[in-house]
Amino acid sequence: MGKRSARFKKPSRDSNDEFQLHAIPGGWDPIEDRRDQSFIRHVKPRSDGQQLLMEAIESQALTLALGPAGTGKTYLAIAAAVKALEENRIDRIILSRPAIEAGEQLGYLPGTLEDKMSPYLRPLYDALADRLGGKRLRQYMTDGTIEIAPIGYMRGRTLNNAFVVIDEAQNCTYVQIKMLLTRLGWHSTMVITGDPDQTDLLPGMSGLSDIAAKLEVLSDIAVIKLSKQDVVRHPLVACMLAAL
Repeated sequence: MGKRSARFKKPSRDSNDEFQLHAIPGGWDPIEDRRDQSFIRHVKPRSDGQQLLMEAIESQALTLALGPAGTGKTYLAIAAAVKALEENRIDRIILSRPAIEAGEQLGYLPGTLEDKMSPYLRPLYDALADRLGGKRLRQYMTDGTIEIAPIGYMRGRTLNNAFVVIDEAQNCTYVQIKMLLTRLGWHSTMVITGDPDQTDLLPGMSGLSDIAAKLEVLSDIAVIKLSKQDVVRHPLVACMLAAL
C-alpha cells in the first residue's frame, strides 16, 4: 500500500514558488491549427426553421435570415457556401460583416486590413474552419478563393460567380444594406443574416427589419424568420431569450 500511494501521490508544491505566464510565440492567429476533416460532413437541419432556411439558400439567389442568437443562421450560410464551392458552382466565397463592437470601444487595431477585420470575422472563421479544416482555409484565403470584404469597400463592385455572406446585418443601416443587395452579380448567391433585436446601432438606425419587410413580398427573394424554437445552442439560451 505504501508503494501504491507513493505512485499516485501528486507532487507537493511550495506556496512560495513563483509561476510565470509566457506569451505564445508568433502572436494570435484568427485561424488556429485544427485537425483537418477526413470526410465531408453533411449538415442536417435540427428544426423546421432551419429546414426552411437551407431550402431557401439552395433555391434562391438572395436569402435574408432573421432570428435570435443560436439559431444557426451564420453556420448554415457558411456550410452552403462551402458546399457550392466544392461542387464548383461558384469560384469564390466573399465574407462581409460590419466592424462594430458590441458595446465596447476597442480602439484602432494594428496591422493590415485582414488583421483589423479578423476579430470581427472570427465567428465566420470558426464556421469555415469547421467545414474546411485549417489547412484548406489558409490556402483558400491565400489564393483569394475566400475573400474578406469590409462593407465600406463593397461599393462599386459586381460580385459574379460568388457566394456572398453578409453577417450581423442588424448593425448595417438601410443605405448600407441597399448598397450590399445591389452588388449581387450573375451566377451568385447572397445570404444576409442578422438579429434585429441585437443591434449595436442607435435606435432607429438599423435597416435590416425595414429591408426585410419590403423584400418579403417578392417571390424571388426568401425572407426566413427564425424563432427561439430554432435555437440549437444550450437550452438555457432559448429560456433566456424568452425572459429577456
